[in-house]
Amino acid sequence: MGQTTTPDAALISDLAQRLRTALDTRVAIDPLRTALPDNDLAAAYAVQQANTDHWLAQGRRLVGRKIGLTSKSVQAQLGVDQPDYGMLFADMSVCDGEEVPAGTLLQPKVEAEIALVMERDLDVTQATMAELISAVAYALPAIEIVDSRIANWKIGIVDTIADNASSGLFVLGNRPVKLNDFDARLCGMVMERNGDQVSIGAGAACLGHPLNAALWLARKMVECGQPLKAGDILMTGALGPMVAVTGADRFEARIAGLGSVRAVFGAQEQKA
Repeated sequence: MGQTTTPDAALISDLAQRLRTALDTRVAIDPLRTALPDNDLAAAYAVQQANTDHWLAQGRRLVGRKIGLTSKSVQAQLGVDQPDYGMLFADMSVCDGEEVPAGTLLQPKVEAEIALVMERDLDVTQATMAELISAVAYALPAIEIVDSRIANWKIGIVDTIADNASSGLFVLGNRPVKLNDFDARLCGMVMERNGDQVSIGAGAACLGHPLNAALWLARKMVECGQPLKAGDILMTGALGPMVAVTGADRFEARIAGLGSVRAVFGAQEQKA
């Protein structure tokens, strides 16, 4: 577990500004963990929240959350025992098959996920799985386009949390499916890049079940005083390995029972 020291306000503000500058200029920065204590998750989330507050004040609209680090092997690699979360804003949404223009992102990668859309608020303490299921309207196939403002993806846990869980953009499919109409644990996923298979997986790769990840998030958001609301989008975590975007790539992810979704890129200029 991470430390819970009281974050220094001036340091938090400075690190948040560094990340915003990297986002605006598309010039990646050195890891933040050189300025934060090892595994100080409280400080990392404080940086994330500082930027969330800044962007909301600038008029960006919050539409959901994303869950990261849902793979046990990745958790072990970064020295944590739980997932992390980030914010989804309306301007991060890309339509199925819509091209992401070259120069939009720094060093994008993609991963296939199951997205959930909430039908009702879920603001109870220690929500049960039954309460979560009852609050979900439907699921969609999704591709998360992750990105990092940290040079060469040299990230630790505090880097990715502070950097809005390495968020970039997200693409949702457009055929909603009720939870009882597919098996979110056993559903297989295949993702292709330009027609070649590049990632495979299944729902079970996401904390054993995507709903396990969603329940963790729902409880965490209540703890943080930011409970999930009706209409919120939840990106529940990767079903298979993430794949780097290398150029004018076209990705298609197919998830059994959910259908397919596409992410299309203009020629990418990789920056460090």
